[in-house]
Amino acid sequence: MSARFDLSGKVALITGGSQGLGKAMARGFVEQGAKVILASRDEAKLSHSLNEVLSGTKGEGRFLVVDLAKRGEAERLAREAEAIWGQVDILVNNAGSNRPESIDRITDEAWDHIVELNLTSVMGLTRSLAKGMKERGWGRVIHIASIMATVSKEGRNTYSATKSALLGLARANALDLGAFGITVNCLSPGPFLTELPGKLLSDADKAVFAAHTALGRWGQPDELVGAALLLASPAGAYITGTNLIVDGGYLCR
Repeated sequence: MSARFDLSGKVALITGGSQGLGKAMARGFVEQGAKVILASRDEAKLSHSLNEVLSGTKGEGRFLVVDLAKRGEAERLAREAEAIWGQVDILVNNAGSNRPESIDRITDEAWDHIVELNLTSVMGLTRSLAKGMKERGWGRVIHIASIMATVSKEGRNTYSATKSALLGLARANALDLGAFGITVNCLSPGPFLTELPGKLLSDADKAVFAAHTALGRWGQPDELVGAALLLASPAGAYITGTNLIVDGGYLCR
């Protein structure tokens, strides 16, 4: 069975890789033999995270500093990532953020920022890296969506809109790229206790989210790794154009 999840010889680019889910997924890929490239805005955090991702392994990794909320940065990241080892085989579009605002208070600046980061950069990176994947006849693209693509909460207008859009984008991507041996899927986490909800939610809100899951608790970042490995590896070769929900049973209630 381990051969089904073997990523030896593959190069994975993980955006939002300096913390939380991105860092956890990168560690999982390294443990299965992949070389990793972490990308985010904060060089100090990236350096620290890469050291943690590679610690105790014989893996290889690099990091690239980029602000994917700025137009054109996705294309630059794709070029620089491919230049490191000559290829990117696995793309995890994990970078994203949220600015909770009710529909009557959304500002154009906040809308444009979140749409650029959560959606447009995903399209740009996938567009740029798909060319090399097509030439090699193999690729894995994972868009990190959210259960907020399926349900929502007060003030999550922009966030839910962008995460819902990723589901449609993955379906269309899968149809465009399937003939070339490339799978494209969404991975939708539920309540995972990472830095973003840690900052945005009160203790009372966190308790409500935990109680709403079937398991009665928040997920830990490393509990997303198995699902990511499935979609990134030969084990998931016949899974494409779909959305894998990892939410501790949040949506079934």
